[in-house]
Amino acid sequence: MLHQLRSIVGPAQLLTSDEDLIAYGYDGTWFEHRPLAVVLPHTVEQVAAIHRLASAERVAITPRALGSGLSGGSVPLTGSLVLGVAQLNRIVEIDDANRVAVVQSGVINATLQAAVEARGLFYPPDPSSLRQSAIGGNVSENAGGARCLKYGVTGNYVAALEVVLPDGEILRTGGKMVKNATGYDLRSLFVGAEGTLGTITEVTLRLLSKPKHTLTLTAAFDRIADAARAVSAVMASGVLPVAIELLDRLTMECLETHRPSGLPIERDALLLFSIDGNHEDILRSELEQLATIVRQEGAVVVQVASTPEESNRLWEARRRVSPALAQRRPHKLGEDISVPRSSIVAMIEAIREIAARHELLIPIFGHAGDGNLHPNILCDRRDTGEMHRVKQAACEIFSAAIALGGTLSGEHGIGLLKKQFMTEALGETAINLMRRMKAAIDPLGIMNPGKIFPDPGGVNAFHIGQDVTLL
Repeated sequence: MLHQLRSIVGPAQLLTSDEDLIAYGYDGTWFEHRPLAVVLPHTVEQVAAIHRLASAERVAITPRALGSGLSGGSVPLTGSLVLGVAQLNRIVEIDDANRVAVVQSGVINATLQAAVEARGLFYPPDPSSLRQSAIGGNVSENAGGARCLKYGVTGNYVAALEVVLPDGEILRTGGKMVKNATGYDLRSLFVGAEGTLGTITEVTLRLLSKPKHTLTLTAAFDRIADAARAVSAVMASGVLPVAIELLDRLTMECLETHRPSGLPIERDALLLFSIDGNHEDILRSELEQLATIVRQEGAVVVQVASTPEESNRLWEARRRVSPALAQRRPHKLGEDISVPRSSIVAMIEAIREIAARHELLIPIFGHAGDGNLHPNILCDRRDTGEMHRVKQAACEIFSAAIALGGTLSGEHGIGLLKKQFMTEALGETAINLMRRMKAAIDPLGIMNPGKIFPDPGGVNAFHIGQDVTLL
């Protein structure tokens, strides 16, 4: 099989050394597995040939872009071949007339944003990993980001897809048209499927006009519950911010230790607002309205970023949360629960109660405007007792989110990390339907096996470490 793979992509594009297998065997979680080999195609025809070979040999394929995911979705389980799309990295076309960009799946998010903004256009989805995550991975996980509140997630911008199906057939679905009510919405089927139905090779993305002005406001609170209520008040006001980000005290302390930027660590929580538009006078009026609302809800310090540089400093601090938390403890388990806005206060209270009861540090931050919170459990994996508490805390956080009418993930996906809670989140009927769809498209079960679907044993088989094998 290795000989045949070399004939498809060339010797330099097939990696088999221990060093390479290790490098392609993990993502942003704790899961680590060595693949059988790593193959790096340059064309969709090569991807299709790899699929045909894998089907004939009954070998599993794990599609992988840049491996920055936070759910284990791109981690190859034992017996899998990694199909890396990072070298499919060409911006094929930026179509100004139709306001779309056609890109290969290995194009980095930030690269695309820079290219379209140079032409006065705008691609809104902005995951914190935008400088090291690729569009193919963004689509596969339905990635979000701070700007989702106003603009939506990756799936809202997918106009067309080119996907290689498990048997090597090439599917093209969608197009540059604005409206499309023809047949099943196959684009949405592959968005968020985490590579379990095929390998995405090209994406056509909708673009907007770039707003002329962006303003930033911060509001500090002595109680995080007041901050959460302020979010609800703002969303009921008629003003729609681009983003409302929440940082609790522990998160701010970690950020200031990592790289000081003047965050109010003496306060319990900070809200970071961004608004944008083409008329600065209207934006200033909206900013004053936001300031009045947050003060009424208990904000003790309200500040407006006076310059673009000051605004950029605040948003860069938000993007540095993950590395900042990594300095506090050796390891962290990052979560991604999403709840209705009306349940934000209850969810925060539940997380803090869980943290106290299990004697764990759990910083809380995230996209408060759309109810997508990222409680990160800080820990040391070498401490067996602590890791038992981490596992229990994670289970309770998932269950609390579901009980409050929420779900397991707002933008990171399910992968290996949360699959054991899928039945609790969606119900048996939905899981069984998903299994039948998977079996119809991938009857041999070769596409990214072991992901999304729960293993036998339910939550009792929940794993947060390396002890996961291909069933």
